[in-house]
Parts: sequence; C-alpha cells; structure tokens
Amino acid sequence: MKVFASLQEVAQCVGQEVAVSDWITVTQSQIDLFAQATGDHQWIHVDPKRAAEGPFGATIAHGYLTLSLVPKFFESAMRIDQVRMSINYGLNKVRFMAPVLVNSRLRARITLLSCDPIEPQGFQQIWQVQVEREGSDKPVCVAETIARRFA
Repeated sequence: MKVFASLQEVAQCVGQEVAVSDWITVTQSQIDLFAQATGDHQWIHVDPKRAAEGPFGATIAHGYLTLSLVPKFFESAMRIDQVRMSINYGLNKVRFMAPVLVNSRLRARITLLSCDPIEPQGFQQIWQVQVEREGSDKPVCVAETIARRFA
C-alpha cells in the first residue's frame, strides 16, 4: 500500500502510476447480489447453466459491478493522511473492454492524471483506473474517476 503524508505529496505524482491494488475475486454470489440490487437479471450474469452455453462459457460480472469495485481498489492500494473528507465527484470516461468471467481475479493500476487546488483546502484529482484480469493482456475496464479531497 502506498501511503502519502498529505494531499500536497499526492499532487507531486501527476502523470505517474501511483499504486497497484490488491487482487479481488469476483464470485457468483457477488454477481447475484449486484443483480438483485440493480434489477439487472440478464441470463449472462445470473444463469450459470445457460451462460455455460453462451459466448463466454460462464457467467460474467456486470460492467457496473466492475466499476463499483473502484473504491475497494483505492482502499487497498493507497492511503492519504491528513484528509478530513473525500467526495466522489464523478467520472469522465468509462470503457468496458473485456468480460469479467465469474471467479476472475481483478486488480487496478491507478494513475494520477491531474490534481488541481480547490477551496477550501482541497484538491480535485482525476485518476485513471485500469482494471486488469489475472491472466489477460487486455484490461477489463478503464475509467477516469474524479475525487475531491479536503485537508
């Protein structure tokens, strides 16, 4: 885990890969719970028998499930001390480039794209989060997330 003493220290890393998260395994139980929470019960996600005969040979995670793991990737990859509040400000870009088969292991490579001061005593940070699946050369998701953090 990468630990930063302050927001100012993070700001010095613009243009750099800052951290790599721990691996997370995406289970059928998680996929089913996500389907239940969102109402997206498409068979490719929740019907293992039918999905086994489908294009991927197994169920796949929802793209938005993969995206929803971004906070967990950050939590395992880095910590910024002297921050009293962080706010998810949104997304600029999101692309789902490859499927996440059930029981895949995922991790994220996190790059700081920009870090601009905002008042009071904060920074708006834009991060590129590239989610990779173990054993695959192609990322499964690339997203630009925007965070506002205040000291």
